[in-house]
Amino acid sequence: MNSKNIQIDSLVNDIKIEVLGSTSPGFNLSIDAAMQFAGHAAGVCYMPDDMNALFNEPIEKTIKRAQQTLMHGHHSVYDHVYFNLSIEGIPKILAMILNNENVYATSEKSARYTQMKLSKKEKKLYDKWLAVFIDLITTRYPDMSDESIKKLGQENARYLISVFTPTSLVYSTNLRQLNYIRNWFSDFIEQDYNDDFMTKLKPYMSNFLAQTDFLRVDGLIDGKNRKLSFFDTRNNRKTHFGEVYSTSYYGSFAQLAQAQRHRTLSYTVTVADVDPYYYVPNIIPPSMITNWLDDIISVSDLYPQGRLVSICERGTYEDFILKVQERLCSHAQLEISQQTRKTLKKYIVKTSRYNRGVYSVLKQYDCDARCGFGYKCPSPCSWGVDQLSRLV
Repeated sequence: MNSKNIQIDSLVNDIKIEVLGSTSPGFNLSIDAAMQFAGHAAGVCYMPDDMNALFNEPIEKTIKRAQQTLMHGHHSVYDHVYFNLSIEGIPKILAMILNNENVYATSEKSARYTQMKLSKKEKKLYDKWLAVFIDLITTRYPDMSDESIKKLGQENARYLISVFTPTSLVYSTNLRQLNYIRNWFSDFIEQDYNDDFMTKLKPYMSNFLAQTDFLRVDGLIDGKNRKLSFFDTRNNRKTHFGEVYSTSYYGSFAQLAQAQRHRTLSYTVTVADVDPYYYVPNIIPPSMITNWLDDIISVSDLYPQGRLVSICERGTYEDFILKVQERLCSHAQLEISQQTRKTLKKYIVKTSRYNRGVYSVLKQYDCDARCGFGYKCPSPCSWGVDQLSRLV
């Protein structure tokens, strides 16, 4: 063993890792304790000794340091302090707005797999179309299991459910992000909108602020003049496909909620109050489309999840490939799988002319299903590479 290897081994052996804190169910970290932790984190940059000495310094010194970080806008130390929140009764759309800010982990009750708490009007339509979808799917795919038929029936019936329907989630993020979100909500509430959708959001944001006031830290506000990322501020974004891409399309609220799971991609939305359009599930035969549209339009004032909104999607080609690897699959909802395939085709065509390097990479994924480009599925379906031929 030469001296170089001995030196490297010595460095590796000197690494020491210990847990400073962790999530404990039922434990509610106080803001004072959170401030103290942030103050300790801020002290690492100029730490003369080790972590133990820092954590044993006088608390007054720690808090003073934390206050100085607030005053000077050095807020990254507050990223170390995480809160795990149980949020009940939050409207689906507000959960989507939270999820669009990317710095979070969430586990949310699914309208694909469960029935939600609905108004009488919604429940009547939901029950009607759930029965219709179960009948249509059973007839079209008689070998499908009852469990799968029910799940797919619910997945399609939920297009009739309002995007303001209350849901439940566990939402985890850091102290800085929570306070920035509070700041962005306050800014949103103060704006004058001549728009029904935006106006409907304000009371829910006010309620969120009231419910999270115990997490408020004075001075911990976004100093970069940013706003909520969910709402698009431009209506003339250019389409581009290269090392990075930008593309716009119409998709339902339900599809958008699925797309947001790809946090490395950016999504901005325009919800127009005039002349709305609605998604029609592929399983619905032509003879029933008018009935479907009549029913979903009857709840248009509730903003059903089947309402189409203008979505701008942006990111790198590498991160788009990650979306392709997940969404080109029969386990993904059909709408997002179809949209992902459309975007992939456009990307391949455009880069074939202007960026052969990216084209050569994307061409490897030119298939309707991920199992067609080498993905080893742990639970293979009956559709396989023809998964986009499905109607559900």
